[in-house]
Amino acid sequence: MENTKKVAFISGANRGIGFETAKNLAASGVTVVLGARDVEKGLAAAKQLQALGYEATAVQYDADQAHTIDAVHDYLQQHYGKLDILVNNAGISEEQLMGDNNSSKVSLEILQHTFHVNLFAVIALTQKLLPLIQRSAAGRIVNLSSILGSLTLHSMENSPIDPAKSFAYNASKTALNAYTVHLAHALKGTAIKVNSAHPGWVKTELGGDSAPMEVEDSYKTSVALALLAADGPTGGFFHQGEGLPW
Repeated sequence: MENTKKVAFISGANRGIGFETAKNLAASGVTVVLGARDVEKGLAAAKQLQALGYEATAVQYDADQAHTIDAVHDYLQQHYGKLDILVNNAGISEEQLMGDNNSSKVSLEILQHTFHVNLFAVIALTQKLLPLIQRSAAGRIVNLSSILGSLTLHSMENSPIDPAKSFAYNASKTALNAYTVHLAHALKGTAIKVNSAHPGWVKTELGGDSAPMEVEDSYKTSVALALLAADGPTGGFFHQGEGLPW
């Protein structure tokens, strides 16, 4: 019998925004597969969702270990034969996000590792899983970006994000947005939609305690884009239903 229930893979899903995204997709009736660097932590998070009556499991995904991409693909292929939703949630910052323009001094090591996790690993994972997404009746790819990747907002006078000039992180999200635009164009005319999501400034390990948004509310943009109807947008950049400038 054909598997008609939607299946989602969310990277970096054992805690924070990824976990809230997985929980709320599961609450919508989606089977969720949590990607986690530490698979034991991923399985523990999946058990929390199972205790709520949701269908959830976990596999290892570590952006720094390329072989885990193959393992994710093989698991999804073996157990479901398709993938309906890919949420590229995992990301890092190795800089202070606020209060320091480090463009003249950020190290190449930080730049290379940030781009590897936030862009190159995302591309590698997406390309590997795309054949499974193409088997979905309505594939959805959500790239977790940031408003800090907006060149328009950074360059405008009296910019609302002016204090946040951590170059490696910001530039990696700008590049991720470019990937969203290009991939959406490549898949134009298919049932697959690709969008970038700004979840908000969230109280996470990355966002810090000063962030105004609680982690429990951080899922909204990702889930909305993951569950877009057939007439929904593709190739856009959004926060809670509102378009953001590139």
